[in-house]
Amino acid sequence: MLASAVLTALVRRLALAHGVLDIPNERSSHSSATPRGVPRDVCVALIGGGIAAAVVGFVDDRFAVPAGVRLAVHLSAAAWAVYWLGGLTAVRLGDHIAPLGWVGGVLAVLGIAWVLNLFNFMDGIDGIAASEAVFVAGAGALLSAGGGAGVTDAAAVFACACGGFLIWNWPPAKIFLGDVGSGYLGYVIAVLALAATRADSAAVWVWLILGGVFFVDATVTLLRRLVRGERVYEAHRSHAYQWLARRWGSHSKVTCAVLMVNVLWLLPCAVFATRRPSLAAATVIFAFAPLVLVAIATPGRREAND
Repeated sequence: MLASAVLTALVRRLALAHGVLDIPNERSSHSSATPRGVPRDVCVALIGGGIAAAVVGFVDDRFAVPAGVRLAVHLSAAAWAVYWLGGLTAVRLGDHIAPLGWVGGVLAVLGIAWVLNLFNFMDGIDGIAASEAVFVAGAGALLSAGGGAGVTDAAAVFACACGGFLIWNWPPAKIFLGDVGSGYLGYVIAVLALAATRADSAAVWVWLILGGVFFVDATVTLLRRLVRGERVYEAHRSHAYQWLARRWGSHSKVTCAVLMVNVLWLLPCAVFATRRPSLAAATVIFAFAPLVLVAIATPGRREAND
């Protein structure tokens, strides 16, 4: 955490010196220019695909990368991780373990790519993505969600590193993640969840519960925009958390509210799923239900009418 905090300060100085700034526009939730910036198989999966996700994110931060190119890189990074980790071979459903075979590999690739992108979607106000990464990785490590010592240690170190960055990213943010950071956070969390599932077929449900706020808000918003016929790959401010930030006039209030939901609701649900693995899949539905209702209840109007 200390190393991350010190290095983030250094990156911030370099970004300011070289003009690597996020300039506010009509889609932004900020008003001032801001800098942005294990086991062997798990290590290779994290580093190889993580570098690819970070590089395309960095290029996209500096220049406009076509959506098709970004998606191709994201899917390739996900496929790299699945190759090294063996895919999602089985999941626990009740008292049974369901083998998935090659279907599990496809689901794992799509899942990693989705988590990578949803962290990008949800990184729209100060501190929300970094604090979510601290919570999900930290709670996953504390619960030892099926990963064994290697994955648990990696998740704990990752949570601490995100905590060091969060010191600078907490509202009002002194530096932003940018696509280079948000995509990398999502990729690492998804890969850690997949790695944990190799040792415990119920672990995927636990990690899914821990990331419930991001999964629900991003998915409901995507479906809402699809129904409206909007271009889902274009930047927008129609997520529930973005609407709340405008309604409350505060980034910190929304970020703190998300943290409260994580700690007071999702964490207990994840603890229950960990202790009762036969009910883990059902607990996902139980944990997500109120979040879905809240996401649907937000106006979600077109921005022109907001």
